[in-house]
Amino acid sequence: MSMVASRNGTPVEAPVAPPKVVRQRRIRPGLLGLAILLIAVGGLGAAFAVTSVRSTGTYLAVARPVEVGQQITADDLVPVQLSGGRELRPVPADRMKDLLGLRAAVRLTPGTLLTTTHLTDAPLLGPGQQQIALGLAADQVPARKLHPGDKVLLVSTPDSSSSGAEATRGGTRFEATVIDTAVPASSDVVVYLALAVRDVPAVVVLAADDRVALVLVEAA
Repeated sequence: MSMVASRNGTPVEAPVAPPKVVRQRRIRPGLLGLAILLIAVGGLGAAFAVTSVRSTGTYLAVARPVEVGQQITADDLVPVQLSGGRELRPVPADRMKDLLGLRAAVRLTPGTLLTTTHLTDAPLLGPGQQQIALGLAADQVPARKLHPGDKVLLVSTPDSSSSGAEATRGGTRFEATVIDTAVPASSDVVVYLALAVRDVPAVVVLAADDRVALVLVEAA
């Protein structure tokens, strides 16, 4: 009971109001389990993201220039540490032995990450082709250096020993692909070419008479 003042100032007893009771909401077990699951999944996702960013792998990179068609050796490659490189799909360093002996499908430059698209096991000599060696003077080579995979034309030149119409006859063209080049002790340059089988006899005869000019059509 509590005392309150009446109109004439005399205190009188008044009933005490009961305290308000706040009802506690029930937490459904299903919703609680779902919340815990979402928190756990979010934590795992964050941990996976951090691990993916920070994870490093050892991959292969090009150590020195490699021309098109050149066989890969261990000295051409170097292992490098790379963070988050899975999206680039480089070749793992533990696969080096599998790559030795393969040929470069494109020209490889130092510092480039190696991928499987850079290599091939296909021979430079295609079906229906044969390889010939053509000796040329330095001033007959159409570029400072020819690279494997360069597309060239062999053009027949006129026969200087003939006269009249035969002397001006020439201009027959043969398509070929450079396989390799070499510079021996002499000043000549030896160019190894992949040539269609049907064209080999004619080119050999022209080369013996020094009646072949080499034209670069497309660089590899």
